[in-house]
Amino acid sequence: MSRRNLVRRLRSVRPLGLAAFAAAALAIVAPTAAGPPSTSAASSGFRLDLAQSGDFVAQTNFVQCVGASMQMMLNIAGTQDDRTAATQRRLQGLARTLSGPARAGFERKGASVRGWSAGLNQLGGGPYRLVGASSLDEALRLAAGAIRRTGKPVGLLMWAGRHAWVMSGFEATSDPARTDDYRVTRAIVLDPLYPYGSGRWGASPRPRQAITPATLGRQFVPRRRGTWAGAVADAEAAATMNALAGTYVIVVPYIPVYVPRDRKIPV
Repeated sequence: MSRRNLVRRLRSVRPLGLAAFAAAALAIVAPTAAGPPSTSAASSGFRLDLAQSGDFVAQTNFVQCVGASMQMMLNIAGTQDDRTAATQRRLQGLARTLSGPARAGFERKGASVRGWSAGLNQLGGGPYRLVGASSLDEALRLAAGAIRRTGKPVGLLMWAGRHAWVMSGFEATSDPARTDDYRVTRAIVLDPLYPYGSGRWGASPRPRQAITPATLGRQFVPRRRGTWAGAVADAEAAATMNALAGTYVIVVPYIPVYVPRDRKIPV
């Protein structure tokens, strides 16, 4: 996506209805053997990184991690990089709008993972959906498989739901396009808070640094349970978010399956 087309989309964005969001979130995923061309294979395994040096964007303040992560994901998937603060602010505003209404009397400054996924879809960067994995290894396998199939990056919901990273690639024991028998040994990530990190959660890895699952797992932990001031108040949105509680949440690209209306389904 060119920078000019992205700016046009950002200036003309309108919130999606709940029905449209639900349809995007529940689309069927189809496996495919196709993958992006920028790969490397060796006797020790397989490596793929979709990002380039100009794709990283630092968040301009301490609440715009989702906007910055969306900006990086669009940079990685597009043909030109846009690292401007104005674009990041528009992306953050879009994700915040699509996050759903907050509780009465609370003004949300950040954006939810729900708005993150829906915002990418509305801008044509998807399709993306939210997935909650039961373990770190499962989340990494799902993320690596999606990156390999679609050639698009994955979003990681960090710090139990308080922060956002981008996973642009991975190292694995085998190529996910050739076999299901593989294990992710490193995740290639971009933290928009770099180089500041967190006193509680740990240091920010360098942009596009390949880190082990053990290192990633210190900051990529299951999403918190319960409610808090910024939780969505809408019943449908709350149900979606509650279903993700206690899981490793990722924003995953997928390839939809389109079934012709006149196709007969055997019974």
